[in-house]
Amino acid sequence: MSAIQFHPIGYIYTPHKSLENMPIQPAGAKAVKGTIEILPEYADGLQDIEGFSHITLFYHLHKVKEYKLKVTPFMDTKEHGIFACKSPTRPNAMGMSTVKLLAVDGNVLHIEEVDMLDGTPLIDIKPYWPKFDSRENVRMGWLEKQPEIVPVEELISDARFV
Repeated sequence: MSAIQFHPIGYIYTPHKSLENMPIQPAGAKAVKGTIEILPEYADGLQDIEGFSHITLFYHLHKVKEYKLKVTPFMDTKEHGIFACKSPTRPNAMGMSTVKLLAVDGNVLHIEEVDMLDGTPLIDIKPYWPKFDSRENVRMGWLEKQPEIVPVEELISDARFV
């Protein structure tokens, strides 16, 4: 199989300097603010983005050095396949987060609910459209069998994925 190459369109800047004690989902980073600096050659692509309250970011998990096909995720004590989890140690180290868009200042986006490391390379941005991006009648696989799920707001990163 041939390689697929992506190039950053910008970089995400956050207060999270290390994986330790970092929120693991945007829901756990409610008041945590950050910025995205879009590279000048991509700035025209931001036209009309300021009208959206939320945007979905696709980014490279640049600190992930290896992948695992089975992991014990934050929400369980049992091992699961990586594709049944949101764990970062993936064959293609890609992350995705939907964050709140606070303001646009030229090529800088001010965002909130950031759950990524400082300096994360941004691959793409898509507007969040509830009519298309939200689903009803969903199943949650192994998570449905959890006796009591810890609120995601209380989950922080630990050493298992460093």
